[in-house]
Amino acid sequence: MRRGQKAKEVGGNCTPPVKDLARFANSCSLHGINHIFVSGRLGIRQTLWALAFLTSLVLFLYQAAKCAISYLEHPHVTALNEEATPEMVFPAVTICNINRFRFSALTDADIYHLANLTGLPPKNKDGHKPTDLMYPAPDMQDIFNRTGHQLEEMLMSCNFSGQNCSVEDFSVVYTRYGKCYTFNGNKTTSRKSKQGGMGNGLEIMLDIQQDEYLPIWRETNETSLEAGIRVQIHSQDEPPYIHQLGFGVSPGFQTFVSCQEQRLTYLPQPWGNCRSTSKEKFPGYDTYSISACRLLCETNEVLRVCSCRMVHMPGTADICPPSKINCVDKALAQLQKNSRDTCPCETPCNLTRYGKELSMVKIPSKGSARYLSRKYDKSEDYIRDNFLVLDIFFEALNYETIEQKKAYDVAGLLGDIGGQMGLFIGASILTVLEILDYIYEVQCLCKHTHISQSQCEIRTSCDIISNNYQLLSSTRNQFQPTIVTI
Repeated sequence: MRRGQKAKEVGGNCTPPVKDLARFANSCSLHGINHIFVSGRLGIRQTLWALAFLTSLVLFLYQAAKCAISYLEHPHVTALNEEATPEMVFPAVTICNINRFRFSALTDADIYHLANLTGLPPKNKDGHKPTDLMYPAPDMQDIFNRTGHQLEEMLMSCNFSGQNCSVEDFSVVYTRYGKCYTFNGNKTTSRKSKQGGMGNGLEIMLDIQQDEYLPIWRETNETSLEAGIRVQIHSQDEPPYIHQLGFGVSPGFQTFVSCQEQRLTYLPQPWGNCRSTSKEKFPGYDTYSISACRLLCETNEVLRVCSCRMVHMPGTADICPPSKINCVDKALAQLQKNSRDTCPCETPCNLTRYGKELSMVKIPSKGSARYLSRKYDKSEDYIRDNFLVLDIFFEALNYETIEQKKAYDVAGLLGDIGGQMGLFIGASILTVLEILDYIYEVQCLCKHTHISQSQCEIRTSCDIISNNYQLLSSTRNQFQPTIVTI
């Protein structure tokens, strides 16, 4: 009586009655098991159904594992689309004269200080003597600003979408080519194109002033043998990196540059390797870009090796004097060799770039040479050797979107596993819950009857094989545990 009373007290927290396995198989939504677990002896029919069920279960587990492995690889696809728009923001255009110093603007002190950069000979045959020439320390930013080609002297004409523009529409920027100029560089007041095609963008005529080019007496790392300008078309969010990303424009030609804007979207980890915008701001720049990253890497390396920075590099450190140019060149050359290790610049997750198609025609024509000679008071030979026209425009008012997308997400994974589960074993999430509910009832039975866990497992296994599992009494007061000895 005491044992029955104790069982009643313990069973108060587990009221559902425990079904036998055959009854559970008939009521469960899992396909096939109602043909396996039936009352009576285990026959050939039940064996065949058991083999079919196990085969389907193995196939399901195999397919589900393949789906899980594919998801863990984080695959992605690239979607290409083209969008039309009534107007587009015109890109920033940076131009640099390939010649960095105007010969007529160099003073005796400049020639003395810039001997390592320009290779110019001294004023006298005996050479410069520091005891004789007591020049003050050079201010490199002042030298670049004062002796560089001035835009007001180079810019002959400027037109943007049918409206005149001037020097005030350009901003000064320093690069490896010295003093350069950027058109439409301010993203808050950026100009827009409302029509594509030639004549609806930026058209400028420049005089490259070859008479001001430095004579070459010997070659240095900074010596340039070309004549013309370097041009880079970039977004307002990135600084110019014109010595590597720019293209050349020659005098004596009109160069047409047809642009196509491309907006790229990359995926962060683990699907891709882009730098998320949520990361901390890049030092010295409002937004992160590959050009800004490279410039900062170069700056840090030059600061580490030479304890100074070049004019075009960001920061507030002292600008390197000409005497440290060899140190700077060695530091940058070493950085270029080990750039992958020391300067890993990640691709930003959102990037704007411009595809370009260039074509050119020769200027001036025979009919226009005399007219231009009178208009600008220059000889025809001078115009052929120094004048160029640059025409940059959008091919059409549309842009390409290149976007990386997740090829396999959680919803796809669950859908595939659910489909495989339904195909092979005819189950669903509710079926899994039914099995878990049955296991819980079996454990509850073992707890109520005070049978150890191992004995309960043995007893359950024997009942499955013999299919002679007896129904327990629903009345807990009359319940008496039975010990099975094996």
